[in-house]
Amino acid sequence: MIVDAHHHFWDPRRRDYPWMGDELSPIRRPFAPDDLRPELVQNNVDRTVLVQTVSSLDETREFLETASQTDFVAGVVGWVDLTDASVAELIAGLRSVKGGEHLVGIRHQVHDELDASWLMRDDVQRGIASVGAAGLVYDVLVRTRELPAALATVRAHPEMRFVIDHAAKPRIAGGAWDIAWEKALAPLADEPNVSCKLSGLVTEADWKTWTREQLRPYLERVLDWFGPGRCMFGSDWPVCLLAADYAEVMATTRVIVGDDEDVFGGTATRTYGLEGCNP
Repeated sequence: MIVDAHHHFWDPRRRDYPWMGDELSPIRRPFAPDDLRPELVQNNVDRTVLVQTVSSLDETREFLETASQTDFVAGVVGWVDLTDASVAELIAGLRSVKGGEHLVGIRHQVHDELDASWLMRDDVQRGIASVGAAGLVYDVLVRTRELPAALATVRAHPEMRFVIDHAAKPRIAGGAWDIAWEKALAPLADEPNVSCKLSGLVTEADWKTWTREQLRPYLERVLDWFGPGRCMFGSDWPVCLLAADYAEVMATTRVIVGDDEDVFGGTATRTYGLEGCNP
């Protein structure tokens, strides 16, 4: 089963997306299951993981309902307010709605918080513990600045499963090798409860001039650190469309990584518990 472990849907006509600035105007339009389906068919992708885009319980409820009505969406990484003392009840409420059985993880846009150590707040740590107690994955959306707090978090919760989104967004567009990113991310690979998504890198490079050879050292380094058994492919569609279409993202990953069954399905299936979602 080939799995795309990271993509989004959105509709700017119905909801505000604070991160969607003017530079993202080419993708400031609705993207829905029928838009993605032809891409999945063309690239032989069987199942996907749909990931939150804003801090909204309503969006998560909508995504769960979408999953219940969409044959290819196997799991949803949603959002809850980790600082809320009733995180366990919020998760239980999400699981009670239509499609609630598709909830596989929780995520927050940590890299947008002013505090680089936001993850280490007592209330956030309590919330993350509740995510783990519910048997869910916590997706870690950070850049280099927040990686020390991410490392401390995964060490504080060794019984939980964590996934680093977009390989923690190295600064590929700068041209020079991102040494700070390397030093900060490498220790996370030593933690057995952490996996990493090979996703979102085309938009960390220059959108117009990126090449596969620019991405290669980053993909290879992450694969070397975590191993195929803890790496998973994600298209980051439709964000990727700023730099490349779906087929190009898939082909680039395959050329660099190889046609690895773990990277292209096995790791995501095990990590998110998608075993029952057969194509």
